[in-house]
Amino acid sequence: MSFRELMDSRYKEILETYIKKQEEQALYLGQKFSRKTIEHHVSPEEIISLHKSAILEMEPELSEKVLNSFDILLEVMIGYGFAYREHQSLRSKQQELNNEIDIASNMQQTLLGTKIPETEELDIGAISVPARKMNGDYHHFVQDDNEVVSVAIADVIGKGIPAALCMSMIKYAMESLPEHRQDPSSVLESLNRVVEQNVDISMFITMFYGMYNLDNHAFTYASAGHEPGFYYRSSTNQFEDLDAKGLLLGVDKKARYQAYERKVDIGDMIILFSDGVTECRTEEGFIERKDIIQLIRNYQHLSSQEIVNNVYKELEKLQHFELRDDFTLIIVKRIS
Repeated sequence: MSFRELMDSRYKEILETYIKKQEEQALYLGQKFSRKTIEHHVSPEEIISLHKSAILEMEPELSEKVLNSFDILLEVMIGYGFAYREHQSLRSKQQELNNEIDIASNMQQTLLGTKIPETEELDIGAISVPARKMNGDYHHFVQDDNEVVSVAIADVIGKGIPAALCMSMIKYAMESLPEHRQDPSSVLESLNRVVEQNVDISMFITMFYGMYNLDNHAFTYASAGHEPGFYYRSSTNQFEDLDAKGLLLGVDKKARYQAYERKVDIGDMIILFSDGVTECRTEEGFIERKDIIQLIRNYQHLSSQEIVNNVYKELEKLQHFELRDDFTLIIVKRIS
């Protein structure tokens, strides 16, 4: 017996059972039958035709008006069937795309992964969470043989896959720099030329690059239009803006970047972040920089990693657990 013949027989059996007894069990069998027809790609109009055939077998003298109503229903369901099949096709394509994005996201996490340096002098914490599956933020640490710890944080103006591809390019451009890196301004100038030549003119990248000398505890840094961070001075218990001027990467290949320097004392903190931190929106509007400072103060007694984790949780809660932009926060604290 063919599947169609089995389907006809089974449907007629279910229909007769329900008409005679009108029990919930028959409705449950109808649901199971429906799932089976979907598995075998039976169209809605075929179900209507099947129903009409079964009714005629059970009630040969059915009125002409009722029979004609089935014809109208059949035509309606033909249109519905086309739309349903198109919907199923789109869902299938969407699922394939989601699977590919998941794979790309996992690859990006692997490619952009960085290890937080462990030194006796510094306590470093970092967190980076994408607003979508792909991250448009980038942060990276390098600890070389010259007792220098370098930290980079970058943000593509935009989100999603294009931003993620830009971040991958930045990562590999940085890795192509000389092993004994020059000062932060030279690093940004090199990366700026790469971005200007390889990134679409509609996309721009902000970046902060700093180098911490473990011998003399001097922090040298430069910025390419990146969100100003904070500098916490333990001697005064005050937070200061970590200002630095510089043009965004990719705007002008001849751009030059100025290097700045700060002497870091025990207890001082360097706080870096992307605009996903400062552009956290609540029901009252965007939070202010002083709110971020207060959050850091609330957890200042904890380790750097615990501070960034707790600040992220607080800001995530304020946004009802729905990030509107990629979130990256880094804290470098001198402990000895």
